[in-house]
Parts: sequence; C-alpha cells; structure tokens
Amino acid sequence: MADSPTPGQCDCGAIAGPLGLCVDYYHGILAAEQADPQMYRWHAPVVCAYLLQHPSRAHEKYLDSQFRQLQLYVDKGLDALLRVAAHQVARNKHRAQSSYDMAPLAAYAPLPQGGSPGHFRATFCGLPFKDGSFVSDGHPAYGRRIEIIAEATVESWRSVQS
Repeated sequence: MADSPTPGQCDCGAIAGPLGLCVDYYHGILAAEQADPQMYRWHAPVVCAYLLQHPSRAHEKYLDSQFRQLQLYVDKGLDALLRVAAHQVARNKHRAQSSYDMAPLAAYAPLPQGGSPGHFRATFCGLPFKDGSFVSDGHPAYGRRIEIIAEATVESWRSVQS
C-alpha cells in the first residue's frame, strides 16, 4: 500500500500543483466538461485514471472494470472506449439482467491485487491550467495529456506484484 501523503502531497504521490491536489484538478475538469462537449469526450478515461490513482476515493468493486477500460483506451484509443461505453448505455436502456457486460473487456488483465502502486509518472496535478482552462492550447493537446495520465496509470498498476 502507498504511504500516507504528507501535507501538500496527494495520495497518488504527486505534489500539489497551482490548483491544489489532484482532487481539485479532478473537480475542475468535471465542471469544465459540463460546458465543453469536446472536452467531455475524455470523461471516461479521466474518471477511470483518477479513481485508479486514488483508489481510496473509489468503490473497490468497480476498480477492476475501470482498470480494464483504461487498458482498452490505451490499447485502442478513445473511439473504441466510447463505443464500449455506448454499448453499456444501450444495454442499460434495455434493462439487461446483468448490469455490466464485461465481454468487450475480457481480453484485458484484471486489476492486480496487493494494493495501489502509490506512484505514477503522470498525474492530474501536472495538468496545465492556463487562462482559466485545461484546453487553452486545444482539445487534441488536452486529450494527449489525458492519454499520458492513462498510460502512466496502467503502467504503474501493471507493476504491482500479486
């Protein structure tokens, strides 16, 4: 398990950035997504990466599927992840008996047991926030930064020994 963070340090190991800890960046992103449909496209990888980097803020029973979704995103990209998400929404509208179809994620490794890695080479505290925006240099640049955070999250979780 990760050590307890010191003041000014996030539980993912990151040092607070200009907006504060990762939770402050996360809430800022979620608020900004509400006004920016292009930014919202990265909502699923943002949520999965944040919760996997901060599992104490997550529901443990969902972390495995979030890890698999993040692996799909890193492996096949945003459009593939959005297709899987749309499939899940369609299933829910038809009141499927099981709440989540794991078949699209079956090829991906389960969440390693043994606790959170506690350190990630890229975190939310490192996201630039300029001119009151996470996307001041464009949506593609923002998307690439989210992809880097996702890659770092998957990489660190894969390093956890079972």
